[in-house]
Amino acid sequence: MAKPLIGISTYLEQSVRWGVWDLPAAVLPAGYHRLLQRAGGRAALLPPDDPAEAGAVVSRLDGLVISGGPDVEPIRYGAERHPRTGPAYPERDAWELALIEAALASGKPLLGICRGMQLLNVALGGTLTQHLPETVGHDGHAEQPGVFGYHEVKPVPGTRLSGVLPDAVSVPTYHHQAIETLGRGLVATAYAEDGTTEAIEPEGGSGFVLAVQWHPEAGEDLRLMEALVAAAQPS
Repeated sequence: MAKPLIGISTYLEQSVRWGVWDLPAAVLPAGYHRLLQRAGGRAALLPPDDPAEAGAVVSRLDGLVISGGPDVEPIRYGAERHPRTGPAYPERDAWELALIEAALASGKPLLGICRGMQLLNVALGGTLTQHLPETVGHDGHAEQPGVFGYHEVKPVPGTRLSGVLPDAVSVPTYHHQAIETLGRGLVATAYAEDGTTEAIEPEGGSGFVLAVQWHPEAGEDLRLMEALVAAAQPS
């Protein structure tokens, strides 16, 4: 059986060091493609490109992952910039939003991870909390810079997510922003103990669309990626 080809969006950074080089580069933490490969898929990395070409790109894929990364530019959801919001990456925002819209329009299986969940929400008209500690009163979602923490999330029974993760699970976490208001047609499908929305999906959707606030690529649980691979299996 052929392995499905899954596109994974990449970072685009102005300065990346390797060997003697320090150059602009499209990069992706290796946890993403390794998790996908372990789950039975093949990875195609998708650096930012012309948003007008997103539909053509998605049409050649069996599925799509929108990866984590920097904060979404607040103008994308009609908000003023918070002092703690990070630098804007407009090229990446535009490309990934176009990929999401193409996947939704074509019915291609889609998994959003951290920033990817936030972008799915923004693509459908939702908004974000720009600095979560001000809302929940603690920094437990990103305790140490550059270090993943862990906390428990509880899936909502009866959702697509609960069919993949039926019970509460401890997940790798690193984010300071989160869902504020849900986008059109989306429902929250998992929560942290402090009430933070930890997963979303379309209400009553027939295709495979899931997005989670945590970082499965930083852990060992294959179930989310296996579910994407199964949904993306060529017929």
